[in-house]
Amino acid sequence: MEGIARIPMSLLKNILLVAAGGMTGSVLRYLVSTLVKHESFPSATLIVNLTGSLLIGLIMGYLAQKHHLGDWRLFLATGICGGFTTFSAFSWESIQLLEQQRFGTFISYSVLTLIGGFTATFLGYWLMKQYQ
Repeated sequence: MEGIARIPMSLLKNILLVAAGGMTGSVLRYLVSTLVKHESFPSATLIVNLTGSLLIGLIMGYLAQKHHLGDWRLFLATGICGGFTTFSAFSWESIQLLEQQRFGTFISYSVLTLIGGFTATFLGYWLMKQYQ
């Protein structure tokens, strides 16, 4: 309990905002996955990723000039979108790189994220299958 007392109140508030949003986003993702059935195509995941990407774009676009709404950014973008899908964060960071005209970094980040993510997932899956 002593360690918690050392956490600044502003940081604790931010953690709680992100946690509440993350819980909400995770529950929403679960609901989508139970409502959208797929047999041969991961429709629920695609819906979640595209919806989360649209949401983070809308949220960040709206909040871009509203610095006084930082709590909402933490709750909505970091929390809900982060809990709903991490693909939304990847999409937002990619847009920022394009806006900054950092095209090489954008391409590198995109390729490394997609291919690296697929490779890491496959490697983890393969390793676990080997040692079961």
